[in-house]
Amino acid sequence: MQKGAAPAERQLGFWMCLALVVGNIVGAGVFLLPSSLAPFGANNAIGWPIAIGGSLCLAFVLARLAGRMSGGPYEYVRSAFGSEAGFLVMWSYWISVWTATATLAIAAVSYASAIVPALGVDPLPPFLAIGCLWLFTLINARGATAAGGVQVLTTVLKLMPLIAACGVALWALSSGSHGAKEAATPVSIGGIASVAALAMFAMLGFESATLPVGKIVDEKRTIPRATVAGTLIAGLTTLAACFAVLFLLPSDVAASSHAPFADAIAPVLGHAAGMVIAVFAMISALGALNGWILCSGEVPLAMARARVFPDWFGVTTAVGTPVRAQVFSTAVASLLVWSNYNGSMAEAFTFVLLLSTVSSLVLYGTAALAACKFRLAIPVALVGIGFTLFLFWGSGLKATLWGFGLIATGLPIWWLNRRSRRGSSPLEELNLTAPPGSSA
Repeated sequence: MQKGAAPAERQLGFWMCLALVVGNIVGAGVFLLPSSLAPFGANNAIGWPIAIGGSLCLAFVLARLAGRMSGGPYEYVRSAFGSEAGFLVMWSYWISVWTATATLAIAAVSYASAIVPALGVDPLPPFLAIGCLWLFTLINARGATAAGGVQVLTTVLKLMPLIAACGVALWALSSGSHGAKEAATPVSIGGIASVAALAMFAMLGFESATLPVGKIVDEKRTIPRATVAGTLIAGLTTLAACFAVLFLLPSDVAASSHAPFADAIAPVLGHAAGMVIAVFAMISALGALNGWILCSGEVPLAMARARVFPDWFGVTTAVGTPVRAQVFSTAVASLLVWSNYNGSMAEAFTFVLLLSTVSSLVLYGTAALAACKFRLAIPVALVGIGFTLFLFWGSGLKATLWGFGLIATGLPIWWLNRRSRRGSSPLEELNLTAPPGSSA
């Protein structure tokens, strides 16, 4: 293994980066999102465009930062506000990544149990979810090329049921069929904020192309293009698919459905279509799980190279894979899966999703502030900051307080790491983006 060394060959081109962005955005959540959105009625027509527009603003800000400097999100924040702020922001983001992997593993098993009910019988679910985590950790351990190939395949497959839902809705509309009755919910600022916060979960991941530092071909061109294009593709596809389901299903049916896409398509394509949708939903969850495990190693690797995280996390394989960081992240996610399977999975699933969203918003908002300091796309960055604050409100007080509480858990790590480096030479401390050592 090599300590903090970057791979000799960059492994991710534009299409793999685009698949990473789209694949991480279009995860398992979109297949359940119509159920959460149904009670909000006409608020969806305003909240969804706000979520997509705000995400595009934040994606554009990250793209401009990536075009200005290398090093990923940590370097953007560190350059603007110092290493302490960079550490806390990336610590928060790392929390959002491993909570997302835990959630996706649970979702994959849930969809699999719809296909083979025996898989949902205790005590199998937690073991299967943890098995999914470690399987994709092994795939990622082979290198970014292997992970990128899996991501391209699963991204293509997971888009198919979304396109199918849009096709069925268009057929119903063109044939003169009337859409389902919408929930009679008044439009309000609170309702719009709640829709935007829920929709934002379906948009998380647009920053994914900025994370595999040193593994991307022509990164100053590839990252901005993949980030903006991937966000736009995933956002419009998800929006169209969710609205198609809400058009086809009555609001009360959609709100209580455990498989809204299958329930929307089954009356037209038959009940067997529900089984097919469950298969694609499982593929979607596993594809997103693969992408987020890749990112779960890149975040602590970048922090170790910046000397604000223990050097242990900076050790990579000969192909540049941060296996130690991935294994640690997967172990924490496995504990989260195991601890939550004893309670109500529906409540745990929802709470972890909100926690992941809030933790990600810390990075998005701070990156927008950094763009303002560097005088990059200031009007767009200001819109992104306002959007982030709006989503904190929409996510609710409980998830927001928990998110900031978890950020605070990183302070002892920061203090211990800083204390252990007091003997470092001034040259080492100034060389923040260099690998922290030689071959081990």
